[in-house]
Amino acid sequence: QVQVVESGGGLVQPGGSLSLSCTASASIFGYNMGWYRQAPGNQRELVAEVNSIGRIIYADSVLGRFTISRDNVKNTLFLQMNTLKPEDTAVYYCHLARDLGYWGKGTLVTVSS
Repeated sequence: QVQVVESGGGLVQPGGSLSLSCTASASIFGYNMGWYRQAPGNQRELVAEVNSIGRIIYADSVLGRFTISRDNVKNTLFLQMNTLKPEDTAVYYCHLARDLGYWGKGTLVTVSS
């Protein structure tokens, strides 16, 4: 069973930055990985995804503010979040598209003054 663990969430003021990490217990090489988020009362939505060859897509709402990257040696996915807004408040989940797919338990990001 592959485990995926997110870290780095917390409370930040509007305009601030946070960096999230997601580490898998198995190799991520050759697999798509993505960050999703779910705010209270909303459905889970894609934030950003990087495929196995490095192609990246972002949700329009985070384009220009968030940066996704991956380290295949360390089996880790990153999300650098800048210029955070209150509407970015959500639980952020990491997804590894390996086998039937693996989700982490999520890390809470709260943007508030």
